[in-house]
Amino acid sequence: MFNISLKKGRSLAIDLGNSNTRLTDKEYSCFSQPSFIALQKDKRTVKAVGHEAYNMLGKANGHLKIIKPLKGGVIVDFDSANCMLKSLVKTLYPPSSFFHGFEYVVAGIPFDTTEVERRALRDALEQFKSHRTFLLFEPLAAAIGLGLNIQEPDGKLLVDIGGGVTEIVVISLSGIVSYQSIKIAGDSFDEDIQDYFKKNYNMSIGNKVAEQLKINVGSAIEIDATADNIPQACEVIGKNLMTGLPISKLVDHTEIASILNSSISKIEHAILLALEECQPELAGDIYGNGIHLTGGGSLLRGLKQRLEATTRLQVHHANDPLQSVIQGLSIVMQNPGVYKSVLFQ
Repeated sequence: MFNISLKKGRSLAIDLGNSNTRLTDKEYSCFSQPSFIALQKDKRTVKAVGHEAYNMLGKANGHLKIIKPLKGGVIVDFDSANCMLKSLVKTLYPPSSFFHGFEYVVAGIPFDTTEVERRALRDALEQFKSHRTFLLFEPLAAAIGLGLNIQEPDGKLLVDIGGGVTEIVVISLSGIVSYQSIKIAGDSFDEDIQDYFKKNYNMSIGNKVAEQLKINVGSAIEIDATADNIPQACEVIGKNLMTGLPISKLVDHTEIASILNSSISKIEHAILLALEECQPELAGDIYGNGIHLTGGGSLLRGLKQRLEATTRLQVHHANDPLQSVIQGLSIVMQNPGVYKSVLFQ
């Protein structure tokens, strides 16, 4: 089953993320684009995908519809997701690749998914005519991408905060022993910021503005005023909900930390639940190994320090948390026989 040489044809690894889609194979560096597609109103004609579609968000005319095909880490609009994937793959591979197909296609999917949600991804991958198509749970892919040995009997706790979902898993012997999954992640942080401005300042701000505010001044803790890395206050421009006129508001990191506190507390609670449910032997391993933190949502300032204070465990933050899953998928794609126990169809 796994004895086919990868040299016979091209292979493709896909991280179909809630916020960004990443593609790679053994010959190419990672290709990443926002998970957005712009379609004509008839939903048959693709106008733009990736960065180009994302830049149209909130600015498109009545003839265009900007769609984010994923929510909570899974496909919610199959036709749009199918078109988006096809368009993104075509930018990386020549049309001949579609004609001849791929040797392997390996795609990540959240652990806490239903069979219906997995089927939607499988169906979207069928268009690539691969000789073998496999799925891999994203927490396992992230662990492999971080360089962890998932096959040994040594418990490892991984926290993957993505765009749509946070998954907390305890890994041992190539399997997930204990897990918690909550639909609170990077997108939830953006929504928290938007809701706060609406309720407290009677001000409407777009999703892109909220995301940039999170990136520029977002924080999980109040940073000491004497620290070198304290972010500068940021001017936010939005629309007054009463008058409809543009207005601005100056916001600093302490206010954002207060806004995000509730969502981060829920992530902390889920981590503590995962620790409570794991076996004592694994708890001992985790005490020595600490927590491995990855995913785009983990880039929030001060999150590592806050989790260390809450769990009293050392937190190892990935050097490049946005790439952990796709790096793991690429490693697995190159060595499918080694990782056959974690691949499924």
